[in-house]
Amino acid sequence: MEIVIASNNLHKIREFRGLLKGFKSIDLLSLVNFPSYLAPPEDGKTFQDNAIRKAEHAAKELNKWVLADDSGLVVPALNGSPGVNSRRYAGEEATDSENRYKLLEAMLQLKSSQRSAYFECCLALASPNGLKKCVTGLVEGVILLEEKGRNGFGYDSLFVKYEYDKSFAELEEATKNRISHRHKAFEKLTPTLESLES
Repeated sequence: MEIVIASNNLHKIREFRGLLKGFKSIDLLSLVNFPSYLAPPEDGKTFQDNAIRKAEHAAKELNKWVLADDSGLVVPALNGSPGVNSRRYAGEEATDSENRYKLLEAMLQLKSSQRSAYFECCLALASPNGLKKCVTGLVEGVILLEEKGRNGFGYDSLFVKYEYDKSFAELEEATKNRISHRHKAFEKLTPTLESLES
């Protein structure tokens, strides 16, 4: 069967391909395969709101099964920012680098005890008939004082998971994928995907 990843983000698509490589009967597509498709605005108040909206909208419009995610970084000391605005924290057209710079500036005056943060990922799976499953995964850690590492994307170079001494951007891709918020959410989705294969 075919499942469409509701994203044009090549980093994210590659990560999903890695997570789904064990499902031999699932053929993965992405929004790259549907250049004329217009995604709905991501204006939900939670990651779950956005993930469900993206999955249901794409599934109905494309008439296919769709897996959508909404994810981001949450810093409790910043009242939950960047949160659902993680991708556009420094503006609608902001680059990852500009978003990271704004975050570092916002956290300049915070004590080390206030630099805790977590990545949250919500995955929503929908068929053309509607939502089938929605799950959430978290990974907790701290925000560094400066960027470290060249791998990954988004805020990876600023985030160190508890019990690790390297940022997400310093870890090998396979290691990061194994401990990430997206992987934790995906593990909860696995039984549903397995039932589709049978």
